[in-house]
Amino acid sequence: LTERPVGEVVPIERGRMDARTVLQWDKDDCAWMGLVKFDLLGLGMLGAIQHAFDLVAEHSGTRWTLESIPKEEPAVYDMLCKADSIGVFQVESRAQIGTLPRLKPRCFYDLVTEIALIRPGPIQGGAVHPYIRRRTGEEPIDYIHPDLKPVLERTLGVPLFQEQLMQMAVAIGDCTGEEADLLRRAMGSKRGVEKIERLRAKLYEGMAKREITGELADSIYARIEAFANFGFAESHAISFALLVYASSWLKLHYPGAFLAALLRSQPMGFYSPQSLTADARRHGVEIRRPCIARSGVWADLEDELDIVRLGFTEVKGIGQVDAERVVTARAERPFVDMADVSRRTGLTVAQMEALATAGAFDALGVTRRQALWNAGYTDAPDRLAGTAVAAPPPTLPGMSEIEVTAADLWATHISPDEHPMAYLRERLRSDGILSVGDTATHEANRRVRVAGLITHRQRPYTAGGVTFLNVEDETGMLNVVVFAKVWERHRRVARTAAGVIIRGRLERRDEVVNLIAETIETLPIPIRHRSRDFR
Repeated sequence: LTERPVGEVVPIERGRMDARTVLQWDKDDCAWMGLVKFDLLGLGMLGAIQHAFDLVAEHSGTRWTLESIPKEEPAVYDMLCKADSIGVFQVESRAQIGTLPRLKPRCFYDLVTEIALIRPGPIQGGAVHPYIRRRTGEEPIDYIHPDLKPVLERTLGVPLFQEQLMQMAVAIGDCTGEEADLLRRAMGSKRGVEKIERLRAKLYEGMAKREITGELADSIYARIEAFANFGFAESHAISFALLVYASSWLKLHYPGAFLAALLRSQPMGFYSPQSLTADARRHGVEIRRPCIARSGVWADLEDELDIVRLGFTEVKGIGQVDAERVVTARAERPFVDMADVSRRTGLTVAQMEALATAGAFDALGVTRRQALWNAGYTDAPDRLAGTAVAAPPPTLPGMSEIEVTAADLWATHISPDEHPMAYLRERLRSDGILSVGDTATHEANRRVRVAGLITHRQRPYTAGGVTFLNVEDETGMLNVVVFAKVWERHRRVARTAAGVIIRGRLERRDEVVNLIAETIETLPIPIRHRSRDFR
């Protein structure tokens, strides 16, 4: 966050959307002065959606907008019901992927409730499991008190939104609308103790008039308190649901443009560029490496809507300014060799080596190892063309497939052709180790072994010490549940290993597959890989 004078306009570069502080005053002081606070949310996905619309228009001639995309398309909901939501706004997390097949969204408002459900407020308020059970018909719908039915009917008797908690305070606590909003704000403020006590007393008096007392009254108040601190506004959820639908629609109909747009918008979201690319490849998208003759500044579509060419900015050490300089020089006249590239672009030796490692000079007729050898002998920008002293490269062996993948991952953090786990598949199968794809059809409640790369480690404070791992291979992703005792027993491997073999019990319900870990061991892999870890 950057401190800037109040009211200063922050320019946003074309191709990047950025959120920055506009003023640095305390939000409670602003509220006391009567100033309105605006939350500018979802900017990263808004930027990605616009990139996708622009790419589709440029390469197909069809111009879409948030207003013009088809509404309530069944195929979009079919995709979400299968939890095919990697890269999709708000519903791509482990918890959301675990609830989508159970809640089975079939209309826009289902997306609204889906977004609001996996939040600290509903979790702390004990709303998640009752809502799921009621949605799936496992539990009858009730409203605690008849006066609450108009407030809670749209969410099956379970409060999910801040607005509902305020309406509850009005309906059964005899609070005015202003007092209900004051209660919400006081609960979220460290300076609101006196206000809370006064409003709490009035709320309990109102409930007592309706014979709501004891544990029932306490449970209602606890829900209001949990939501006041961490609840999600219904207005936010409705706005977010539009982005969920739009990003899902793009992923379904234009997976290539969707991937290119996500790559242009990094860093953002739950998944790394490698995981996003692997998912797009499973959806039929072809990914092509950076190319000195064809790449642009950013990832782009090439030839067809399902072919993505990585941009120069995907290459390690190449920034936007460097990439623009390369594209501008190439537009003047094509590059003839690596020395020509170096002289006319001013790229450093390290940047030339990164491009060589990424295979960007293949179009000039040199292999990666030859290009790496040549990178140190290229012309400097202050030399005349052809004055560099270049030693002829020795005869160098070609790279194996796994070496090419390792080079891709080092240079761009993306493997365009194949997932690293594919090279180990034959040996893993011979040892009886399942792929992630195998777990979808394997008999449930059996002990199995599954191998993959850890893409995420996550320990939410609401999970009671449970750690969740996302394990990925060439067939998909699997959620692994690691209880505290197992984590402590395998702590070193679980925290540091890139590749793992996990033995555990396979759990499957409503098309949601989990592996309950019992043992975790290291899987040696000849590549560098880092996970994204969250709390």
